[in-house]
Amino acid sequence: MSGRAQLMWDEAVTGYDFGPGHPMDPVRLALTMRLVEAYGLHREVDVVAAKPAGDSTLRLVHRQDYVDAVRRVSADPGAADGTYGLGTVDDPAFAGMHEASALIAGQSVGAAEAVWRGEALHAVNFTGGLHHAMPGGASGFCVYNDAALAVARLLELGARRVAYVDVDVHHGDGVQAAFWEDPRVLTVSLHEHPSTLFPQTGWPQETGADGAEGSAVNVALPAGTGDEGWLRAFHAVVPELVAAFAPDVLVTQHGADTHFEDPLAHLAVSLDAQRMVAESCHALAHEHARGRWVALGGGGYAVVDVVPRTWTHLVGIAAGRAVPPESRVPDEWRHEVYRRTRSAAPARMTDGRAPGWRDFVEAGYDPADRLDQAILATRRAVFPAHGLLPLP
Repeated sequence: MSGRAQLMWDEAVTGYDFGPGHPMDPVRLALTMRLVEAYGLHREVDVVAAKPAGDSTLRLVHRQDYVDAVRRVSADPGAADGTYGLGTVDDPAFAGMHEASALIAGQSVGAAEAVWRGEALHAVNFTGGLHHAMPGGASGFCVYNDAALAVARLLELGARRVAYVDVDVHHGDGVQAAFWEDPRVLTVSLHEHPSTLFPQTGWPQETGADGAEGSAVNVALPAGTGDEGWLRAFHAVVPELVAAFAPDVLVTQHGADTHFEDPLAHLAVSLDAQRMVAESCHALAHEHARGRWVALGGGGYAVVDVVPRTWTHLVGIAAGRAVPPESRVPDEWRHEVYRRTRSAAPARMTDGRAPGWRDFVEAGYDPADRLDQAILATRRAVFPAHGLLPLP
């Protein structure tokens, strides 16, 4: 197995563009790649452009009638009428929608193939993580569910167990739905509570179908949760479950929209805590999946201040050359930000935080704390199915 990481990139992914004013501005992808290049990380990885996902691959998750519908509105966006979730406010139709969406999906599938076949130990597709798309419809800015497709491809290639960990602020509902009945896949989602945020799913009681009990794991975080609580929840749930599940591969989704500057959600997490969770996912892959790690992007709508820095940290971690948080952002990138957006770029790769957390096992459970109530609800719902104790 190669110890070198792969970074999946094709400039054409910026064609995934819902139009002016839409929160999913593709400039976030271009600026991330330019920041990766400004730090020289593209020389520390193998940069690979995978082929777009074909229909046979897309059918691992999506219905053919839906793929056909995406292709139709891709050729004629004016014909979109909301059917299949296409042509809505969240998912406006645009010319080339099928091609751009299939290309992003192909990058995640290619990342999964490279890791499984031993061509790379880690593979990153920060353009992916489109976790809301359903088998028969678009949802939440997501047309094809590349994350679910990557997991499905790993199973097709022979993986016996795949763990999927999603730390986007929104529930990873599409991936959960794709594997709801499949005990070979553990889906873990940490997200803002469904009572306050789209898609209003991801309750701790959602634990998988009969025969796959405990395969779906949901941590519903109170609005306003910051670094300490977010890290406490992650470490109270994810490491024990991943260890018990013993996956062949770890797939992670790193939506940057947990950040306190994100305009579409209500958590208060810093760039520094996001970096720490990426580091923890990297460690979990080495501890429990022989280092096999597929890391994806996801949401994130502070497209200048947050997304490029978070995902550049992710690439650096996967490459084995982590970017020092205190490092000054290269001037060439800051100039590129201004050229493209007329916005001032952040100066450093940190929010100036040094997050810590109280360990749930060592510090114990506080029954009066809303965060601890959320953690315990999840542990009670799924830990026994894995032979684990809900309370330490």
